[in-house]
Amino acid sequence: MNGIVSQFLRFCVVGSIGFVVDVLVLYVAVHVYGTNPYVGRIISYLVAATATWQLNRKYTFASNFCRRPHREWAHYVVVNAIGGGINYLVYVLCVLYVGIAKDYLVIGVAAGSVAGLAFNFTTSRFWIFKPSTLEDSGFQRERNQN
Repeated sequence: MNGIVSQFLRFCVVGSIGFVVDVLVLYVAVHVYGTNPYVGRIISYLVAATATWQLNRKYTFASNFCRRPHREWAHYVVVNAIGGGINYLVYVLCVLYVGIAKDYLVIGVAAGSVAGLAFNFTTSRFWIFKPSTLEDSGFQRERNQN
């Protein structure tokens, strides 16, 4: 299978896991702790983003696993904040304007997740998890020596 297709499919699997984490945390925040659905969604998104960064780093883009973790995490957070903004905007619009989405929050979460997919995959593949550059080559040498 083509490398990019294989990565995209793994990215989708990781995203599906992130989706489940997102929904579970959202429902716990809203229905167990009484958080409003907008704040609950921010919390659930942050938890899911952390889980997907770790899984994408180790599973989807494992051959590109060469950037310093703190730098990679910072890039991931910045880029995914934009994707997260797209995701959250679509979620809010669904909750506000799609009647059934008020009762079934998963609809807004799903729509938001789909909206951010292309942006997040493209930026992850070609920037966040790209093979090391000269600035990171020292870290790659350190890993190879251990």
